[in-house]
Amino acid sequence: MLKGSDLNKTACGSSKSTPNDLAIVAPAPYVTISLASKITGLSEKAIRRKIEDGKWIEGREYRRSPDGGIFISVKGFMKWVEAEAA
Repeated sequence: MLKGSDLNKTACGSSKSTPNDLAIVAPAPYVTISLASKITGLSEKAIRRKIEDGKWIEGREYRRSPDGGIFISVKGFMKWVEAEAA
C-alpha cells in the first residue's frame, strides 16, 4: 500500500509536489465530435453522417453551441447504443 509521500511521488512524478498540485478531472456531459470519435470508436464522418441523416436527434444525442458548434451528448450516445433495434 502506498503512503502519503510515496503516493505523491507516483501521482505527480516528483516528491516535491503537494496534494494541491493535483488536478481533478471530471467527465464532460458534452464533447466535441473529435473527442466523441475517440471515446466511441466511431469515425468523425460516421458521427456527422448520423446527424445529417437524422439518426441522431438534436437535444437527445447532440446539441449545438451558441456559435453553431456540435457537441455530442455522452449520455445520449450511451442510450442510443443500448436501445433495442426498431
